[in-house]
Amino acid sequence: MIIKLQSQKKDNENGLYIVSTPIGNLKDITLRAIETLKKSSFILCEDTRVSKNLLDRYEIKSKLIPNHKFNETKNLDKIINLLKSGEIISLISDAGTPSISDPGSILVNECVKNNIKIIPIPGASAVSTAVSISGFSEKFFFNGFLPDKKQSIINELKKLSVLDQSVVFFVSAKKINRIIPELKNFFSDRKIVFCREISKLYEEYIRENINDLEPFKKEPKGELTIVISEKNDDKNSSQDLSESDKNLINKMIKKLSIKEIIDIISQYKKISKKTIYNYCLKLKNEN
Repeated sequence: MIIKLQSQKKDNENGLYIVSTPIGNLKDITLRAIETLKKSSFILCEDTRVSKNLLDRYEIKSKLIPNHKFNETKNLDKIINLLKSGEIISLISDAGTPSISDPGSILVNECVKNNIKIIPIPGASAVSTAVSISGFSEKFFFNGFLPDKKQSIINELKKLSVLDQSVVFFVSAKKINRIIPELKNFFSDRKIVFCREISKLYEEYIRENINDLEPFKKEPKGELTIVISEKNDDKNSSQDLSESDKNLINKMIKKLSIKEIIDIISQYKKISKKTIYNYCLKLKNEN
């Protein structure tokens, strides 16, 4: 087999390089990324303390310039002028691919306006990594970070729940227990994977049926990448509970958990778990 070496001309062009960095394990960086960072006059980064660990590991001496969400607009003119003068500048984030739920898109758009070359250096991404181990549909929708306010979170999850594909989003550990009731409400009967500390020492993947979710007893560290499975439409399921089904649930609701009731009814009736869950929830709220 003859392997043709790719021309290095493009990697030596002046312009802005969007360089993907490891999402945890510092070994998860490409040779091309290291070469690009070494030849850069400047490296734009979110947190110089975080990026310095990576640069020290690979003996990269290029100058770091802080470029985060609080100063990226302020930095814009200075960086564009440097690029116009022929400098090679790389943009990195603390982890993963820049400008995807991280600073960068403002600078990229300004480079487009000024006809400045933009060269991507692909690499690690928490999104594709999480989807690859989920076992869910390869067709997915990435939603970035959930908003902060409760009503905004509810509105967002409601919109996502109608998509007939896997759904991926980021959420902070502090927010995770707040959204579990909403996940159970909007994504009933679907599966979920919580990806924590991807590629790091305490890497963990928690797989659950959404109906069985319980709040985390101990707040997990860091940010979570969450993957929810595609919709599981059971065309053979009845859409409604009969009066006898409702009477039976009324008798069980004070003695059994909602999960136990769903398991019992599902054993002998073709009724969607979401229908049973919603009726049980209604009774609980009435009491």
